[in-house]
Amino acid sequence: MGIFIKIELEEDRLTQGLREQLVSVCPVDIFKLEGERVAVRPEQEDECTLCELCLDVAPAGALTIRKLYSNQTLTSRGSKACPEGKNNAIA
Repeated sequence: MGIFIKIELEEDRLTQGLREQLVSVCPVDIFKLEGERVAVRPEQEDECTLCELCLDVAPAGALTIRKLYSNQTLTSRGSKACPEGKNNAIA
């Protein structure tokens, strides 16, 4: 678990395509596939650069990043997610 950052994911709201995108878009490997599900790697949470790429991929409200040092919460917007079946980075 992170000291500065806590990431919470409603994994059941993701399609398989979105799970794969979430893993591939993170530059610091916070997300990992476990079979057909995606999980947050707690040991990596504090490595988050707050780039917000994951917030663009995850459906609105399905992912939150809590800045524990400032009580600020960032919530996924889902506005730039790639279409199902496209496993490419954010355009």
